Amino acid sequence: MSERKYLGKKISGPTRELDLIDWEGGEIDIELEAEEFTSLCPVTGQPDFGTILIRYRPDRFIVETKSLKLYLWSFREEPSFVEQLVNTMADELFGQIQPQWLEVEGRFNSRGGIRLNVSTSRESD
Repeated sequence: MSERKYLGKKISGPTRELDLIDWEGGEIDIELEAEEFTSLCPVTGQPDFGTILIRYRPDRFIVETKSLKLYLWSFREEPSFVEQLVNTMADELFGQIQPQWLEVEGRFNSRGGIRLNVSTSRESD
């Protein structure tokens, strides 16, 4: 089993590194939903609020959810357009989890009367 850096330990800040759990089960699809996601607009510095959905089919690993919460926290003070943020998440998560496929979707609350939804996917060769 993979060593855990975060589960069961006191953590004082965000991280971009996930704890992974070895997966030897059958073929499943996993959906993780974070309804209280925040990041910063790079132009105004104001917070963007939204929901992040992560869907994937594991190959050898599943993500440990406390480390995912810490990972999402790392975006809280990072100025980024939400389109780029979703793309960055997909790249980083795909690289760490190494799933068969992965999709990241951001559903961001309305600002200026416009609601923004962004999604992207990655698939192993």
